[in-house]
Amino acid sequence: MRLLRLFPDDTHYPFMRWRKLSFPLSGLLSVVCFLGFFLIGMNTGIDFQGGTLMEIETKDGPADLGAIRERLGELNLGEVQVQEFGEPQNVLIRIVRQEGGDDAQQAVVGKVQAAFGDEVEYRRVEVVGPRVSGELAQNGTFGVLLSLLCIMVYVWFRFEWQYALGAIVATLHDIVLTVGLFAFLQLEFNLSSIAAILTIIGYSLNDTVVVYDRIRELRRKYKRMHLITLLDLAINQTLARTTMTAATTLIALSSLYLFGGEVIRSFTFAMLFGVLVGTYSSIFIAAPVLIFLDPQLTPNPADEEETTAEPKAA
Repeated sequence: MRLLRLFPDDTHYPFMRWRKLSFPLSGLLSVVCFLGFFLIGMNTGIDFQGGTLMEIETKDGPADLGAIRERLGELNLGEVQVQEFGEPQNVLIRIVRQEGGDDAQQAVVGKVQAAFGDEVEYRRVEVVGPRVSGELAQNGTFGVLLSLLCIMVYVWFRFEWQYALGAIVATLHDIVLTVGLFAFLQLEFNLSSIAAILTIIGYSLNDTVVVYDRIRELRRKYKRMHLITLLDLAINQTLARTTMTAATTLIALSSLYLFGGEVIRSFTFAMLFGVLVGTYSSIFIAAPVLIFLDPQLTPNPADEEETTAEPKAA
């Protein structure tokens, strides 16, 4: 039985030639995402804003979302989000934080329960105050920064400091573009979004380490090979693995996005984007950035024009 291959094993694509386009493009997109984050801002969810989250289940068949929204609108609670998830009778209600501290948030629960009475079953009730939401935002940021620090230390000990910086550059690139996606599309940013970013970090790092491991192996085998040729060879040798991993992950995430419901849709959408960006950065950012971080291996401009993707053993 023949194994499935998106690309043949003996490819010789000159990926390093594209760095003159990928670096400016990635830099421009990163700047645009930074501006979007500060100028547009994030559509933070109840986890970071505070408020009330209620999960209800209707007893008389599928839920009428329009009627539920209308009844909640009569309570004058401000912004209210109503969405179906899972079964047709399951409804998730998000109510924006009320003025007056934790007591005001608790009062919201009483108003909703009085409005619906025994018509629905209250499966979950969560109240997030402003102090808790601030702690969640702070801890989420700290978690992302700590993961980046651990990545740098891990790659540094496993490879060299140049590889550690390259991995951080590629990972930061993925994080910035993902945050920009949330800002420009105004996707709800909550704790599941933090989980998506951390998952993207792990996926991107895994791809980067695979490429770096092959680069280190080839540097030991072909000690006099031109750096551009060596990087192209390493990426081509890992290309089949990289594309197959990305393809299978995208298939699984696409199924979750289409059939997983509204509750995890923003998470899966961010993951779909992150897998694509992580695959791109491991090829066009993480590997070619070594050319600038390792002066001893930086090729002469005249030599670079003469290089090809064909390996030349020492």
